[in-house]
Amino acid sequence: MHRKPVAPVLVVIAHGSRDPRHAATVHALVRRVRSLRPGLRVETGFLDFNIPSVQGVLESLAAEGVRDVVALPLLLTRAFHAKADIPAVLRDAPSRLRIRQAEVLGPSPLLIDVLERRLYEAGSMPADRSSTGVVLASAGSTDPEAIAVIAEIAREWRRTGWCAVRPAFASAGSPSGFPRTEDVVRELRALGCARVAVAPYVLAPGFLPDRIARGAAGADVLAEVLGPAPEVARVLLERYDAAHTPALAALGA
Repeated sequence: MHRKPVAPVLVVIAHGSRDPRHAATVHALVRRVRSLRPGLRVETGFLDFNIPSVQGVLESLAAEGVRDVVALPLLLTRAFHAKADIPAVLRDAPSRLRIRQAEVLGPSPLLIDVLERRLYEAGSMPADRSSTGVVLASAGSTDPEAIAVIAEIAREWRRTGWCAVRPAFASAGSPSGFPRTEDVVRELRALGCARVAVAPYVLAPGFLPDRIARGAAGADVLAEVLGPAPEVARVLLERYDAAHTPALAALGA
C-alpha cells in the first residue's frame, strides 16, 4: 500500500518592516491561506526587521525532520529581493531540505480583482468607471523587468473601461524621472478625467504606502492596500501548487 506523499511545507517569505502594521497584515494573510487549505502547513519568515527570520524557520523545519519546502516570496514583482536576496537565503538553508522557490504573486487577474474591489470599497462607483482615471501606485523598483510588469498591468487594466490607468512609483530608488503618485494625479486631471482614484498596488501598510497616501491628497478616492484579501490568499496557493506539483509527480503522486 502506497502512502500519499506529504505535501511540502509552505514558507511565506515577507520582507519585514519596522511598521507593526506590516507584520500584522502578513500574519492575517497567512491565516487566510490556512483557512482556504486546511491541513497545509504554512510558516512565515521575514528577511529583515521582524521575527522569525527565514533562516530560523528553515533551520527549525530541518530539525523537525521536514524534507520538502516551497519558499514563496510575498512580493508582487520579480525585482531584487526575488532574484537575489531570497535565493541567497535559501542557499544557506540546511542541506537536508529540498526547497523550491515559487514565483512571485504578480501579475494575476485575481490581484486586479482586489484592486477594483478596494477602489469600490473606498467610494468609487462602477457607473463612474469611464470618467475615472486610476493611479496604479506601486512601491517602485530599479529593476527593468519589475517596472515593465507594472506598466503592462496598467495598460491591461485600462482596457477594462477606466478613463485612464497610469503607473506611479513611491520609492526614491525608482529610476529618476519616473512619476510619483502626486504627479500622476495631476496628469490625469489635465487629461480630463472627471474623477481620480489612487489604487495602491502594495500588499501591506508601511513607509511606502504612507508615501503613496500623501501623494494621493489631490485625488478623489484613495483605496486601501491589497492586504489579507481572499483573492491574494488564492494567488499564494496557486503559486504554491505550481511550485510543488512537479515534485509530487516525481514521487508518483
